[in-house]
Amino acid sequence: MAMKMRQSLAELEQEFRQEMQLDRSRSQMMWRRARSRTRKRVRERERKRSSVRFWVLALSLVATAVAVTIAMFETLYYLLG
Repeated sequence: MAMKMRQSLAELEQEFRQEMQLDRSRSQMMWRRARSRTRKRVRERERKRSSVRFWVLALSLVATAVAVTIAMFETLYYLLG
């Protein structure tokens, strides 16, 4: 009886160790996935921001060019008129 109990205790300890290793590997995998998702969200957010900044810059350059052209022709009209 004592031999059987020792064997089952050893089996329980072995199963416990295996379960601990599985838990550790699962938690590491979940941590890596979470870190990957976070990096992906940050990259996507930055890409969207830079796209908006580009269009704001382009529109402001076009608006400046139009305003300068209009001001130049009005000044020319007043000088010659």
